[in-house]
Amino acid sequence: MEEYVKPDFLFEASWEVANKVGGIHTVITSKAREMVDFYGAGYFMVGPYFENKLFGQFEPQPVPAYLQKAFEDVKKDGIVVHFGKWLIDGEPSLILLDFKGVLPYANEIKQELWNLHGVDSLGSGFDFDEPVAWGYAVGKLLKRIAAEMPKKKILAHVHEWLAAPALIYIKKEKLDIATVFTTHATTLGRSLASRGVDFYSNFANIDPEKEARANFVQHKHQLEKAAVAIADMFTTVSQITSLEAKYFLGKEADVILPNGLDIEKFPTIEEINRKHGIQRNRIRKFLMYYFFPYYSFDVSQTIIMFIGARYEFHNKGIDVYIKALAELNRRLIASGSKKTVVSFFWVPAEVLGINEKLTRSREVFNDIQNSLEEVEEDVEEAILYSLIAEEDVKISDLFDEGMILSLKQKIRELKTSDPLPPLATHNIINQHDQILRAFHEEGLTNKKEDKVKVIFYPIYSRGSDGVLDLEYYESIQGSHLGVFPSFYEPWGYTPLESAALGVASVTTDLSGFGMFFKETLAGKKNPGVYIIERLGKSDDDIVRALADELDRYVAYSRRERVENKIAAYKLAEQADWSVFVKHYFTAHTRALAKHATRG
Repeated sequence: MEEYVKPDFLFEASWEVANKVGGIHTVITSKAREMVDFYGAGYFMVGPYFENKLFGQFEPQPVPAYLQKAFEDVKKDGIVVHFGKWLIDGEPSLILLDFKGVLPYANEIKQELWNLHGVDSLGSGFDFDEPVAWGYAVGKLLKRIAAEMPKKKILAHVHEWLAAPALIYIKKEKLDIATVFTTHATTLGRSLASRGVDFYSNFANIDPEKEARANFVQHKHQLEKAAVAIADMFTTVSQITSLEAKYFLGKEADVILPNGLDIEKFPTIEEINRKHGIQRNRIRKFLMYYFFPYYSFDVSQTIIMFIGARYEFHNKGIDVYIKALAELNRRLIASGSKKTVVSFFWVPAEVLGINEKLTRSREVFNDIQNSLEEVEEDVEEAILYSLIAEEDVKISDLFDEGMILSLKQKIRELKTSDPLPPLATHNIINQHDQILRAFHEEGLTNKKEDKVKVIFYPIYSRGSDGVLDLEYYESIQGSHLGVFPSFYEPWGYTPLESAALGVASVTTDLSGFGMFFKETLAGKKNPGVYIIERLGKSDDDIVRALADELDRYVAYSRRERVENKIAAYKLAEQADWSVFVKHYFTAHTRALAKHATRG
């Protein structure tokens, strides 16, 4: 077992510290408690100061005496430091830099990046200039801090190209600071994947510099490459991203830092089944007013699937999922299955309000439900009497004539003469939306005879959105299967979050999460997470394999589904930060050792 060496001070810098932009924010916040527990008062998170984003999450604190001079001196560089606590679990110390005084020198900084490492940022925009100026500001602050503590072991851990300028500044100034650089995805890999380029099977024929320029990401790519070359330790979040780095950045990762989660924030295994039942029933009611104005089906025999992702049609595997659902639909129809599959597509897009007909259906359905709730006790008493008296239960025994007429009128009001239910809950602005177009191309149009129904839900799930009225995690809890057949997914939190909520899922070995657990789950009958081989496979191969997996899952008994829920939860426990954070300790220990040998 490796012995960990702690620095006296650890500064972890990311553009997403107290500034939520994407998934890195989740990584940083969810592991904070473990980092504070291990490193104590010597651990600091460093981010940009954006006052409008700090409400409710930043609490100013007195600056420690040993940092006061550095914070004061750095004002000469045009940098104002805000110190406090980040009001997240663990309450890490927060150093936020107001770098407006550095921004006017962005061109000079970029000139220096060109002179030092050939970073060609000619024509780059504010999205590059802003983090570059901030990154240099971080470097300047660390220089001031190191000058005040010459005999202390200091380590800087920087994330992504956005913080890489801090690392470059540290090396330029030859500061006595050990360094770790983490890339959560390569800029070139993400860019190529978004264009549908299968670079995994074609690494040898790709010229990274040429492709970076063709996609106008050469400035970010070259900055990444420079950081990889000069860091004491280069790390990525997964083996699949390390493979990218080998070919695109010239080096494999020294240490893999898999992304974990804080399992304590999720329901216990005892709570999972109860919460599933509650949220599933809420989803079933939604399905009734979504579909039943047009036709009905047995909601108790319905399997609820979902995909939740950013709108990256190919990268997230939305394209192959739709095709697999179409194949599943054909199979279920041909076999005469009694099951119905409803798949939600929780993929945010630009919308223009809720579908008006859906709003009307919801109002009428709720009116019917309220009417029934008013006579609930009387109906229950009448049914109980009929059962004990061994008499047949008649509608006329349950409701008076006025109630029956009122309910019939409301049910007629609920029904519609429109031929098909909507494909989306909202009015999509883009007339050529890829998801809706793919539904039509694959024949998934929510016909009565279809065994697979689809619902494009193009907004972030919130507890009061006027449609499903469930939080995102509640929506997952009410589902049976999450489907994440990603082509490009450096890690992939969604299957891990689903597992922690006791929901089985399907992912691929092109996701960092899938590749990490592939061997662990191989050969298990009910693994909880099903990992499809996508590396080196064609899209047609993936569609067939995914359709097979979905078909199998639909056929499972309730007991088999429960076994998968339990297995998924147990897998999530293996990815708790209390386990995965040790990889960070390893990277930091090795960085300190390497820096010491470099002198």
